[in-house]
Amino acid sequence: MKNIIPVTFFALFLSCNFYAQNKEITPYQPSKSEILERYKKASQLDDAVKNTVFKTSIRANWQPDEKSFWYCNILKDSVREYILVDAVKGVKSELFDTAKLKKALSENTGKVLSEKSLVIDSLNYDAGTKLITLKYDKSYFEVLLSDYSIKKINALTKDPKKYPKLNRQWARWNSFRTDSISPNKKWIAFINKNNVFVKPVDGGESIQFTKDGTKEKPYGSLAWSPDSHYVVGYHITPVIDKPVYYVLTSVANTTRGELHSEPYKQPGDPFTTLEMYLFHVENQKATKVDTPIIDFFDAPELHWRKGDLGYFTYEKVDRGHQRFRILEVNAATGKARSIVDEKTKTFIYESRLFTHYLKESNQIVMTSEKDGWRHLYLVNSLNGKEKQITKGEWVVRSIDSIDENKKEIWFSASGINAGEDPYYVHHYRIGFDGKKLINLTPAKGNHIVNFSPNKQFYVDTYSEPNVPTVIELRRTLDGKKIIDLEKSDAADYLATGMSLPEPFHTKGRDGVTDIWGIICRPANYDPNKKYPVIESIYAGPQDSFVPKNFMDRYTTEMQSLAQLGFIVVQIDGMGTANRSKAFHDVCWKNLKDAGFEDRILWIKALAKKYAYVDDSRVGLYGTSAGGQNALGGLLFHPEFYKAGVAACGCHDNRVDKQWWNEQWMGYPVDKNYEEQSNVTNAKNLKGDLLLIIGEADENVPPESTYRVADELIKCGKTFEFLPLPGVGHSDGGPYGRKRKRDFFVKHLLGVDAPSRNNDELL
Repeated sequence: MKNIIPVTFFALFLSCNFYAQNKEITPYQPSKSEILERYKKASQLDDAVKNTVFKTSIRANWQPDEKSFWYCNILKDSVREYILVDAVKGVKSELFDTAKLKKALSENTGKVLSEKSLVIDSLNYDAGTKLITLKYDKSYFEVLLSDYSIKKINALTKDPKKYPKLNRQWARWNSFRTDSISPNKKWIAFINKNNVFVKPVDGGESIQFTKDGTKEKPYGSLAWSPDSHYVVGYHITPVIDKPVYYVLTSVANTTRGELHSEPYKQPGDPFTTLEMYLFHVENQKATKVDTPIIDFFDAPELHWRKGDLGYFTYEKVDRGHQRFRILEVNAATGKARSIVDEKTKTFIYESRLFTHYLKESNQIVMTSEKDGWRHLYLVNSLNGKEKQITKGEWVVRSIDSIDENKKEIWFSASGINAGEDPYYVHHYRIGFDGKKLINLTPAKGNHIVNFSPNKQFYVDTYSEPNVPTVIELRRTLDGKKIIDLEKSDAADYLATGMSLPEPFHTKGRDGVTDIWGIICRPANYDPNKKYPVIESIYAGPQDSFVPKNFMDRYTTEMQSLAQLGFIVVQIDGMGTANRSKAFHDVCWKNLKDAGFEDRILWIKALAKKYAYVDDSRVGLYGTSAGGQNALGGLLFHPEFYKAGVAACGCHDNRVDKQWWNEQWMGYPVDKNYEEQSNVTNAKNLKGDLLLIIGEADENVPPESTYRVADELIKCGKTFEFLPLPGVGHSDGGPYGRKRKRDFFVKHLLGVDAPSRNNDELL
């Protein structure tokens, strides 16, 4: 008898589970009244987010002694609270007594302040004097917190010496020296009639170094050596970029369209070229440097050797992005040699290539993907010998700073922590020798770190798409947590019936690699109905795009669209960045791929897990490269994608901007450009399409979309077309998003959207 209840219960469980798996789930198709209510729900989402979720970030205002800081929380109904933190003691308190401050302001202004909230527009605080200066109700005040004495002032003042600039960042490209006066203040270098001259500051005859400079091929971009012995310059063959045009069709105060143009370099267009020269002031000699012509980018930054100023290095990226070099030049002879010479069969992602020149040791810290992952290397700039600093199947994401004295690098990376989304960013410190790796942000989640100016402390803000934000103060020395600052709360948001995005991952096309994305569901969805899927797509290879933070603003549109009765997803397929080099290389000369094989497998796996996901009704939408992808889904995978909205798409990579397209599609322009063009493949359109284009797009020329429309018309295809007067590079703004929603309601839900013309939707 003892086993009867468990066995019976188990049998009942199996029976119910079998029924659930085999029960026929009907497709979701709302009534007219229901869809109207869903539109209203969707329109309320922005307000729901703003009024129910708080404390997702803080801005630390550090005091001059860098031992304390204050920050402001904006709470419900715009109530503000000001918090003072003692970083050394790990204590936080109210910056001021709100009741006393209200009383002081009321007595000074003669106005009765609201009991509900004290809204201060801006505020400064001096911990030494306990003095705050603030702006309230369009006026400025100075308040001494020891006794709340107050006086009106003209404006807020801030001493830049007391308040150093925060969040210092490292930039890969820095401006090179272009001063005409030499470092020793004795010479002036200048261009006259397209040629190079140097003359003494104190007066005297000029030295003319060149005579073959012309208007068509001038000399320029002069830079002095630190010892004032040399001037580096270039014989330049300038190229004027051809223009692209657009017409503003609805201009006030005129009955005519207004023609606009701008210089715009497209793939294959020529570049200005530069030939490097050395001008020796004492010998009055000009030497052409034995180095390749610079035919890509501008004049480079020069790095002169520590201890021997007769040598300098500079960087060269070959057009086509398949070769990167650091070249050393002997100033006395003009001879050059390669210190670093990295080549690849696919591409070197130059924008993520970091280099930093150590001033005291003739070494270079740089990143490379030569072992299949983006890692840090230490290069001896005298002999080119290198040492790998970081290793493993993970990715260095950015460099925060480098301490040459301590021989330490502060950087962020993703993919180190096992059992975690490989895109989550964590922050680390490591020695030049690759030892003493310290994880400054050990908690699971995606981390954003802001250091105090002296880097003794840092504020660690971390979260996940469905896990509220936690904000902590930590000590840099050992990463120890000092105090919990804040934690966001979404209870009020969830009480509205909304759900948080859910991370989901499954295997990609290779059966090995995990593909990650998120899913947004409609509020109060019925698990016994099957909901169409809409993918928000952006497969640009320059980054990864699935939101990783709690209540990320990029998910708001997805969640709003979901309220109409859709499962809305976003996925990072192969060909995007921040994973292995092999993962990224899928995009090489293959932008039409867009990771579709991985995306389709992901959505099918989602439908297998959740019976309410209808993978027979799938649409997609995107902007810019996402617009190209949205149409690409209909052209190259019509068996899966049934409807698409493509906004301002770069539909033909020959029409789009040079720097972006040659990075991924290669140089010179070859047959791949034509074969992968949405224009070339427009004849293959199946399913339903809405094209959106702003007539004033200066990012992707509007003709990219018009050429698709023209080809679709020639092929007899039907589609919807929304040109927007005066609009730039955009998804169409509020109106375009409304039309997108109506489009998917009609073509995926199979019902007509409420009429906007008959005031069904206000």
